[in-house]
Amino acid sequence: MHVSMNFGAALKARWIAPAALLAAALAAGPPARAEEPPTLVLRQHRFVPDRIVVPAHVKFQLRLQNTDDRAEDFQSSSLNRDRLVPAGAIITLYLGPLEPGEYPFVGDFHQDTAHGVLVAQ
Repeated sequence: MHVSMNFGAALKARWIAPAALLAAALAAGPPARAEEPPTLVLRQHRFVPDRIVVPAHVKFQLRLQNTDDRAEDFQSSSLNRDRLVPAGAIITLYLGPLEPGEYPFVGDFHQDTAHGVLVAQ
């Protein structure tokens, strides 16, 4: 017994399922990304914003970007952190989980202008 198969039909059938999967994936859009970590920017020896709200009871990241032409020393005794932020650099702090409350911080080299508070809610 001889079974005849149309080569074009077989090739077409072979590509329908993968093409359908690709179309479904593209229709779903880009994969979900985690929310960007909050960022504190050092600008003219000040933290911008000087008040930042973060989630309580979870670990999180906080980015520090120094746009000034001099290094700054991020310091917070309530957060137990002391990190040098070189001029023009971005660093990441890993914090939490924090109890709800306010956690002050300061730029040690410019304490008169570089200060703020992190609020855990």
